[in-house]
Amino acid sequence: MTANQVREPAIHVQGLEKSYKELHVLRGVEFDVARGSIFALLGSNGAGKTTVVKILSTLLKADGGTASVHGFDVATQAGDVRESISLTGQFAAVDEVLSGRENLVLVARLRHLKDPGQIADDLLARFSLTDAGGRKAATYSGGMRRRLDIAMSLIGNPPIIFLDEPTTGLDPEARIEVWQAVRDLAKNGTTVLLTTQYLDEAEQLADRIAILHQGRIIVNGTLGELKALLPPAKVEYVEKQPTLEDVFLKLVGSNSKNDSNTGADVDAGTAPSDGTTK
Repeated sequence: MTANQVREPAIHVQGLEKSYKELHVLRGVEFDVARGSIFALLGSNGAGKTTVVKILSTLLKADGGTASVHGFDVATQAGDVRESISLTGQFAAVDEVLSGRENLVLVARLRHLKDPGQIADDLLARFSLTDAGGRKAATYSGGMRRRLDIAMSLIGNPPIIFLDEPTTGLDPEARIEVWQAVRDLAKNGTTVLLTTQYLDEAEQLADRIAILHQGRIIVNGTLGELKALLPPAKVEYVEKQPTLEDVFLKLVGSNSKNDSNTGADVDAGTAPSDGTTK
């Protein structure tokens, strides 16, 4: 890694746009992710989170804006980007016929790495799967399968990993297992970009949280900065508890009417009222 790469953010996104004919998915998305941090992109279904991840992992081309990953431009240096990242999608991509260890060995061999057996054993130990390593992945619980999936993503030691809604469909115990695995990634210096629909997941894991709504970042800051923007709490009966996204949409709408800022250290924009998103 060059000196410039050390100084610059692991991920830099500026004015990212993506549309499908009249469907505007991304409308000028901007954010930076510091090296070795966990960055949560929080939003409901259809907010555009997966589209952002696909562009950053070179699986999709943006219509406008720029993005760099590990110092490489995603549009012009796609090969370098791919060698710097790993992507874990919304569903575990493990071969259930193989054992946990065999899954890891297979990926190591596909990457032409030396001593794939030792690599597999090290990752099984790192993710507390040693005892289950000889069992078929089909017998694993949801949390174990997800941890194996993340372990497979780490083969080759990529400096940056994308986790697209890694706990979707998992029970509370399995979610906690995956959370610990993600924390361990950051402790070992891996930069993590995490997409999620769950506020508690972002609160538990992220150094910084950006809320994506209708293709735009409506607020971006640390958990403390975001909480500082919230109005004083009051006790009242409601049929449905509002999400953090709902609260900030109201705040952004109110601030735009009053032409006031939401805070010097927090990025906030105005969410559009028209158009639909992916």
